[in-house]
Amino acid sequence: MPEEFDHKNSHSIVPPRAVWPFILLSSCFLWWAIANNLTDPLVKVFKEIYVMSTFEASTIQFAFYFGYFCMALPGAMIARKFTYKTGVLVGLGLYAVGCFMLLPASLIGKFIMFCISYYVLACGLGVLETNANPYVLALGSAESATRRLNFAQSFNPIGSVIGIVLCQVLIMARLPQDENQLLSIPPERASEALSTVIFPYLAVGVVLALVWVLILITRMPKASDEDNQVHFFSTAKRLLRNGNYTFSVFAQFCYVGTQISVWTYTNFYIPDQIGVSQATALKYHTAALVFFGCARWIFTGLMRFFRASTLLMAAAILAIAATLTVIFVGGMVGVIALVSISSFMSLMFPTIFGLGCTDLGQDTKLASSGQIMAIVGGAIITPIQGAMVDRWGVSLSYLLPMACFVVIGLYALVGRRHEKDLLTSSAKPLVT
Repeated sequence: MPEEFDHKNSHSIVPPRAVWPFILLSSCFLWWAIANNLTDPLVKVFKEIYVMSTFEASTIQFAFYFGYFCMALPGAMIARKFTYKTGVLVGLGLYAVGCFMLLPASLIGKFIMFCISYYVLACGLGVLETNANPYVLALGSAESATRRLNFAQSFNPIGSVIGIVLCQVLIMARLPQDENQLLSIPPERASEALSTVIFPYLAVGVVLALVWVLILITRMPKASDEDNQVHFFSTAKRLLRNGNYTFSVFAQFCYVGTQISVWTYTNFYIPDQIGVSQATALKYHTAALVFFGCARWIFTGLMRFFRASTLLMAAAILAIAATLTVIFVGGMVGVIALVSISSFMSLMFPTIFGLGCTDLGQDTKLASSGQIMAIVGGAIITPIQGAMVDRWGVSLSYLLPMACFVVIGLYALVGRRHEKDLLTSSAKPLVT
């Protein structure tokens, strides 16, 4: 049975009786980051194996992030009808099934089968994120919610680095490094190359099954409402009237699309600008993810002294400056700027989520599904940038991420007013 405690009145970032559940939930942030970052570099691999355009290959990302969109709302309904724990278990289960589906996809060898497998996998991630993010918010007071979510999300970059290293060691290192060699793989060896692509996912699927069992047998705080009815239309009506929340969803749409685009086309931009191989480009990509992870911990610490919205605004401005360098300077300077963008992106997702969903009471479950549905930005913005790469080149394609950072900066201004209301009862001085 779920265990109850007075988590709302605890002023600790993580209340003592919620430490083990918090650890299990935080591990989920790591697991879904592995899937996200295993997928990003594979756009170019699929492009070469199946001999297709950048736009066509990026439909893998469309299938992946469209899965998030489709299952975010059902994920919220599961949480509302049952508990967050149920939603986490359903999400992890679907994630594992999607990983294992990649085995028959590689044997069949059709690109559409990979798209379907990634879609199922991402459906699980959609349910998982819809439940895990607000669950973390609910484990303590509203005052510490955004900082707590940033703390949990700090494990996400660790998964990102693991994902990209797995891609480097278990996929890219076992495939031909020359694009012409990839293109010349005979049909009878294509299945071997595809088996190389899916091997890390199968290993992750086994680990997910073990985590699923651990969460199943652990007594978790319920953090649920007494009323388990969905009340969809009345809740949606309240949320649509909430200007801070609706803007946060749009900002999240822009952020996720930008994050996926920046990381996906890093593997196009770096070889184009400094003439290195795909394997070397992945090393820069790995460095970007390491900076992303380190910056997440730094920003979480800075939230003790600065408002989350202030940090979000600063990060957006720095990301815009770095993106302009990527577009108009290029070369090694552009590559360094591109790598630095990851540092500025590191706090954006949890901060937008926290500012948008904190203190919504019984509406939080449905509100969180809107934030996760916004992950469809990865399915829309990434292919659009892919089309821009095909038409105008990879450098000018980064105009799209730059525009998205502008939107995020504007949301920081709106979120600032909302955050001020939440912090009026706080005794801690905040630098503004």
